[in-house]
Parts: sequence; structure tokens; C-alpha cells
Amino acid sequence: MPGLQDVRAAAKRIQPYVMRTPLISSAQAADISGAASILMKLEMLQPTGSFKVRGAANRIFSLTEEEKKRGVITFSTGNHGRAVSYMAGKAGVRAVVCLSKRVPEYRAAAIRALGAETEIWGDSQDAAEERYFKLMEEHGYVPVVPFDDPYVIAGQGTIALEIFEQAPGTDVLLVPLSGGGLLAGMAIAARNINPNIRVIGISIENSPVMLKSLEAGHPVELEESDTLADSLLGGIGKHNRYTLPLVRDFVDDHVLVTEDDLKQAVYFAFVNHGLIIEGASAAALGAVLAGKADVAGKQVAMPVTGHNIGRTAVPE
Repeated sequence: MPGLQDVRAAAKRIQPYVMRTPLISSAQAADISGAASILMKLEMLQPTGSFKVRGAANRIFSLTEEEKKRGVITFSTGNHGRAVSYMAGKAGVRAVVCLSKRVPEYRAAAIRALGAETEIWGDSQDAAEERYFKLMEEHGYVPVVPFDDPYVIAGQGTIALEIFEQAPGTDVLLVPLSGGGLLAGMAIAARNINPNIRVIGISIENSPVMLKSLEAGHPVELEESDTLADSLLGGIGKHNRYTLPLVRDFVDDHVLVTEDDLKQAVYFAFVNHGLIIEGASAAALGAVLAGKADVAGKQVAMPVTGHNIGRTAVPE
């Protein structure tokens, strides 16, 4: 299992390739929620428009020379694939990204524009993952897993390191949850720096796959539904080894947000802060605005995870 030392090592490894993003205050969200402060970590400013570059950079720049020659492969709902494509280009490595037919074309086009090959397969993330396993076995590609990988988890955990450097008094972390790489990495770092911090995972009602897996005690599959937070769709992997136990052991509480919560948060971020954010980015803010996360009197920090949203998905 990755630990704080792995997160610190990741911070050094990825420093040349990722942005140290700003942490801004939302007085308006604090007034609505009763929090002492609401701090938003603007990961949507990263080179590919999402936090995913952190985990992708840590994995790809840990490859041996022999592994680089083989090329890398992944499966994705969009943002991870874009990050892998970008970082593989920086490293001079061939990349293949497996996507399901449910992934919006604008996301697939963005991946191809950065140099990766896309393989469109099946109607769900799980189907794309099956295709990924088949191609990896046939061609000998090196996997860059979206979330269930120690290097990826440690890379995402660097967000929490920066938050504590920027706002040492943080009491609560609110983190979007799907496969769990972001939440697991941030929780590992946060718990080791401040054992008293409260860590809350935010899932969407239309795809609470990690919550259902926690309840079952093993990975489960859910039928995918349309959602504004399309980058939070997908399973946690049939052979999940890391994020399920890490989320189970390091996270204090879980909150579910609705599609309306997401829409309101996307609108709020634009009107009050001039931020264009995708639905997944709005999960934590949506929980705050809807009063679903107990943050009264607390200093709260959350990653605003990405801005890769299609024009037709922006609510009026």
C-alpha cells in the first residue's frame, strides 16, 4: 500500500510537469454553509484541464527504459486518458487509451489531439477495461491504471500536500469519489499530516459504485446512467487491490449528490467565481451548497478537479 513517503516522492518526481495550483476562498459558499472558510484547489488549471496529470506523470516517469519502449495503455472516461496521452508525449512513449461508447466524442478527440491512439469499445467503463486487458496481453503494453495503482494514488495525493502547505489549518477535506484514486491518495497524505482531519467522500447518485462496493465488501458492477459528472462513471475494477481498502480505512464519511446539486454547483462556480467546471468538479461544492456535508465552523478544502465539459452539458 502507498504511504506518505510515496506521496512525497511523487511530489518531487512530477514537479517539472504539473502546476502547483492556487487555493482560493469562496466567501459565498462559506456564508451558505456556515463554514469558517471554503477553499477550492483549482486543479482544473492543470495542462490537460484536470488533476489526472499528477497520477499519470508519477506512473509514466517511473517507467524503466525497457517499459518505455513497450508503450503504455489505459482505460478511461476521458480525463485520465487525456492525462496519459499528454504525459506519454512528454516522455516520448506510445500510448493507447480504451474508451467506451458512452464517453463523449469531445473527450475522445482531445485524447487523440495529444497523440494517443483511442480504442472505442463497449457500452460501459467495464467493457472498455476488458478491451484494455486484451490489448495489453496481446501487445505487451505497460498499464497506467486510472486509479487502482500505487503510483497513481501517490500522484493524486500530492494535492493534499499542497493544500496543507497553503492552508495548514484545514479541518475538513471534501473529495469527489468514483474509482477512489483521488480520495485514497489525498486521505493517505492528510491522515499522516493531521490525524484529526475529517475526510469526506462525495459520490454521485447516478453512479455510487464505490459506496456499493464498500457495502458489499468487494467490487461490484453498476449499470451506468447518464450524468453531468460523466468522468465519475465506471466501476472500481473487478480486481481492485488498493483503493477499496484505502477508502474503507481512511475516509470518515460519505455523501451522495444529485444531478440537481451538480447543476447548481456548476452554475454557482461560474456566476460567483468565473470558473467553468465540469460536473465531477462540482460534486464537493454541490454537497456544501445543498447542506449535505457537515462543515459548520470548519475550514474546508476541496479539489476542483477539472474543466473538461461539453458545451451541451452546461446548464442554463
